[in-house]
Amino acid sequence: MSQEPILTIENVSKRFTKDLDLAERAARKLGARIAPMTVHAVDDVSLSIRRGEVLGLVGESGCGKSTLGRMVAGLSAPSSGRILHEGRDTAKLKGAEARDVALKVQMVFQDPMSSLNPRMRVRDIIGEAPQVHGLVPRAEVDAYVERMLAQVGLDPATARRYPHQFSGGQRARVGIARALAVRPDFIVCDESVAALDVSIQAQVLNLFAELREEFGLTYLFVSHDLGVVEHISDRIAVMYLGRLVELGAAEDLIARPNHPYTRALVAEIPSFETGKKTYHAIKGEIPSPMNPPRGCHFHPRCPHAHDRCRIEVPRLRDVAAGRLSACHLNDRAA
Repeated sequence: MSQEPILTIENVSKRFTKDLDLAERAARKLGARIAPMTVHAVDDVSLSIRRGEVLGLVGESGCGKSTLGRMVAGLSAPSSGRILHEGRDTAKLKGAEARDVALKVQMVFQDPMSSLNPRMRVRDIIGEAPQVHGLVPRAEVDAYVERMLAQVGLDPATARRYPHQFSGGQRARVGIARALAVRPDFIVCDESVAALDVSIQAQVLNLFAELREEFGLTYLFVSHDLGVVEHISDRIAVMYLGRLVELGAAEDLIARPNHPYTRALVAEIPSFETGKKTYHAIKGEIPSPMNPPRGCHFHPRCPHAHDRCRIEVPRLRDVAAGRLSACHLNDRAA
């Protein structure tokens, strides 16, 4: 694995604003205190992903991890900040360069049934983009699709079928084949195994690992399940309410979590250890991203919160070799 970053995220934020409707605008003119609603989905995230690595991105539902993944894949533009692919600002690329990055960074979605066109045969789902972009001559598309299907463990004879004729695990493999078909070097996996049975999850995770070795792929693996992420990731980034709270090597982060939120996630990973173990859900619910708490976003749920946590945003900083954490408790320990 190279130490050279293939993708760099610099101070990226994403906000979604809902404009006032006609009734709300009228009420506002009459003196009502109504303002457009803004969702702070991603809040000033900076991150580098090395060529050839698997970076796991974990957090509860609603923390902004999928939004960040969609920005990395070019499906959504940042409200502020930059995303660099091999040092190039993706927002400023035009023409052939923009097309090149669009093909190099692909996405595998959570629900293949909703992300695969039900009216298209698998042959066209996988073969359309390579043909349109000139990667494969028209006469060779059928053979190319069959190779892609075999690559992900599917029978090439199934190329004429429709998505509904496959099982959930098979559809997940079709989604992977579609992403691979345009020869990417970076794949965003957005909860790509979340909808699968545990046994099928393991098979698909093994497939991701095999493809990584064969094609030299880099993954951003987005999931709410830290137990899944630890088995495939080289490093893990933990996200809470739009912010990164911890980043480190997967094995070290699982063994020695620093941030209170990471500790809570690690404590909930199922294990085969004998003896009684009591599981406790993280106290409270994740706050609304439309009105995030001041200071540390985690402080309303943190058992160690103190006055500073309620007013000052903790900085993501080094707490050990290769480990970053955003918690004021580290200042006390120092």
